[in-house]
Amino acid sequence: MATAVITGGTDGIGRALATAYLERGHHVLVVGTNPAKGEAFRADAHRRGAGERAHFLAADLGLVAENRRLIAHVAAHHPAVDVLVLGARYHRSTRAETADGLESNFALYYLSRHLLSHGLLPQLRRTASPVVLNFGGAGLAGPVRWDDLQLRRDYPGTGALGHGGALCDLLAAHLAHLHPDVPQVVNHPGVVATSFAGEYDRATAAHVDRLRVQGRPVTEAVAQILPHLDAPAAPLTAVLEGRRVRTDTPAFDPAAALRLHTATERLLAELPAAAGPSGRPA
Repeated sequence: MATAVITGGTDGIGRALATAYLERGHHVLVVGTNPAKGEAFRADAHRRGAGERAHFLAADLGLVAENRRLIAHVAAHHPAVDVLVLGARYHRSTRAETADGLESNFALYYLSRHLLSHGLLPQLRRTASPVVLNFGGAGLAGPVRWDDLQLRRDYPGTGALGHGGALCDLLAAHLAHLHPDVPQVVNHPGVVATSFAGEYDRATAAHVDRLRVQGRPVTEAVAQILPHLDAPAAPLTAVLEGRRVRTDTPAFDPAAALRLHTATERLLAELPAAAGPSGRPA
């Protein structure tokens, strides 16, 4: 039976994708920080008659060790993964650091995806048609602050998510180059009426309240991305609001992607031992 692993799967598009894959007969593991939302997902699955296929793991993926715990959990309980959805992110208007000493958006939005994409390659390769969905910038984000990946200077507020999206585009480009047998789909769904999880200053909060009302339905965003997951057109596909966009642009430049990979590996090697190494194939 097929398996989908979905980070950020207790809310918004992630939750809707989890429901869609349950309806297809998949085992679905959703990962989030809120146990109550995880139990709500499982209760809903039980009402649909799919309770035995719905799984939840509480984890703070802003921490390197928690990503390693998730990788170990998947290896133990889901030895083959057909679909990996990387959707966890959390906005902060004010810069904050994790217990690992990393800028919070960088840690959750990008570094977690680096760790999971590489760390779960063995499980993805045990299926006939694996796919990884990364909610990134789809070529719209950037530029990358190469001299300040941790956003220590002039923290951009909402722009921190855009910066993370640019890093995710390069991550997907690097993985598609190294491992073309595991297609990477980068998706920017546009403005969708989700919870917009985060901590906002007053002005940004007012804007987000409007987006919650004006955004497109989650079901529409899911309907737009599923065809690209079912039949990826290339090792690297970028999708903007359901429409494929070019990947032969600077946003997906192979040299920049390798530069980011090298910088990330160096950063991981320099973290305290408690955070652990990346522990995955290069």
